[in-house]
Amino acid sequence: MRVDLIIQPHLPAEEFAALGELAERYGISGVWVSNHLDGRDPFVNFVPLAQRTRQLRMGPTALSPYEEHPMQMAKLLMTLNELAGGRAQVAVGGGGGTIDSMGLKAVRMVRAVRECLEILHLAASRDRVFYEGELFQMRGLDTGWAKAPKPAIFAAANGEQMLRMSARYADGIMTSDFTPERLRWARGHMDPVLEETGRDKHAFPLINFWACHIKETHEEAMAEARLYLMARGTIWDPYIFDVVNTGEAAEIAKHYPAFVKAYRKTDDIQGPPRELVNKIVERGVTACAASEIDGQIERFKAMHAAGATGVALCLYNEPADAIRVIGEHIVPALKDL
Repeated sequence: MRVDLIIQPHLPAEEFAALGELAERYGISGVWVSNHLDGRDPFVNFVPLAQRTRQLRMGPTALSPYEEHPMQMAKLLMTLNELAGGRAQVAVGGGGGTIDSMGLKAVRMVRAVRECLEILHLAASRDRVFYEGELFQMRGLDTGWAKAPKPAIFAAANGEQMLRMSARYADGIMTSDFTPERLRWARGHMDPVLEETGRDKHAFPLINFWACHIKETHEEAMAEARLYLMARGTIWDPYIFDVVNTGEAAEIAKHYPAFVKAYRKTDDIQGPPRELVNKIVERGVTACAASEIDGQIERFKAMHAAGATGVALCLYNEPADAIRVIGEHIVPALKDL
């Protein structure tokens, strides 16, 4: 089972590269960076990391064709891929807070992501690109200068239509905050398309983005998880129903503004009962002491049994400490699955 990391995008390039070097030494497969409004450029910040590693895959998640035209996205991806010797990767999604901040609306989201994937694949072929889509056009993009092996072009997909489309047009799929039960649900939409198109459903990458808080004590891990909980799909419909019952979900919904207010400021979320918030954390993210890591390894094995070929563990504060625990315990425990 593949183990990737997701590193926060505000870190300076030097620190980012050092974390990547550490990850590579521990046999971690790849590093992603979240695409946030307060982050550095998700391609440029990878340059020192590309130059200082040899095996690690790297790239941003999730980029939206509404914020970055597929032509420009293709040039950025192919340039990073050359610097990394064919190790670049990208996950394309419909967008979220970024496009909201730009005053844009995700019109025909599934179609837009599909056309972006098609343009990226054409650019990776090194042929001159002429593309006439329903939403995007491209006339004359030429990446004949590219010599490295092709980058990996993923789709960030959580919904039914996006999963089915992505199984046809992407090199792999990244889900977000999926429990084992929801991974099985996703497979139910993906696998028929993979079979129809002659793709090996066992080899097709399905990587699950999963928040990961590993600290010295359980209490520290829980506090950090609460601090960042607003940004996880786990508290929102429909994912909330994977971790709590209907009545508890309704209670959480009454306090959504409190989660937004607390985000990255305090782990004391005012309004919802602390025991209910902790229940969501326990069931919907990894929050544990380093000494408790065996329980999380069993969780990742359950994800693999449900159809995930990999996990992308999203790290927050003190990421180097978490990387060491992941490298010493999680990577060796999952490598032969």
